[in-house]
Amino acid sequence: MIRLIAALGFLAGLAAGTASAQPYPFNEAGVTMGHLHLNSNDVEASKKIFVGMGGIAMKPGDFDIVQFPGVIVNLHLRPGNPPSAGPTEGTVVNHVGFIVQNVQESIVRWKAAGVPVQPGSNGRLDQAYVYTPDGLKIEILEDKTQSVLIRHEHVHFYLPEAAIAQSQAWYARIFGARTGVRNNAPVADVPGAQLRFTKTDKTMVTTKGRILDHIGFDVKDLQAFIKTLEAQGIKLDRPYTKNEKTGDALAFITDPWGVYIEMNERRPR
Repeated sequence: MIRLIAALGFLAGLAAGTASAQPYPFNEAGVTMGHLHLNSNDVEASKKIFVGMGGIAMKPGDFDIVQFPGVIVNLHLRPGNPPSAGPTEGTVVNHVGFIVQNVQESIVRWKAAGVPVQPGSNGRLDQAYVYTPDGLKIEILEDKTQSVLIRHEHVHFYLPEAAIAQSQAWYARIFGARTGVRNNAPVADVPGAQLRFTKTDKTMVTTKGRILDHIGFDVKDLQAFIKTLEAQGIKLDRPYTKNEKTGDALAFITDPWGVYIEMNERRPR
């Protein structure tokens, strides 16, 4: 009986953890944040970091994933693939961000788990940074009121000043992102992620081929979504492709500033 109760408790905890890692509900455009796709030189080292931060590791298909509330991190290293061409810094997506309940308590736990944590800027105690060995930059911020220990929060674009308003409007028009302002800077929100924009005078390169190769959005009806894109003159980098075994489908585009984007329609699990 004791073993049965323990087993039931374990399964309940597993179910709760898995449920918390599901995507957020779709917005009116049928879009929600889906995944971050990493071209990792060392999948096991990267996986250890994300699990140490509180993610749930799985391998449902060709490559490893780590789930967090609001996002899936895909860790991709297939035989014959070249190593990643460089870190996120220098690309249009400078870094991604996660929120924890308490930064300083998280730092203690993470360091004990072997996660390479660096302090926040200018002595801030509510901020920290994690860098994977491949050069993915992760900003950590704090929200003491949230119900989970860690969740995905933002994707941070670095763009020329003239492009910021254009990019914000583009994500609102294409993905239904809700525009707004945070700390006097423009943002665009989709469920599970806030897209943030910072001015840079440097020339940024595309994400494609770097450690963060692309970001992914889940959509309700991919074929209908593609028709909407084509009506607006947006060309696909990779056409609609359906996995007959799973029922899932995908397609790719690149935004006008070099962010490589995967769009997924996933069969309910």
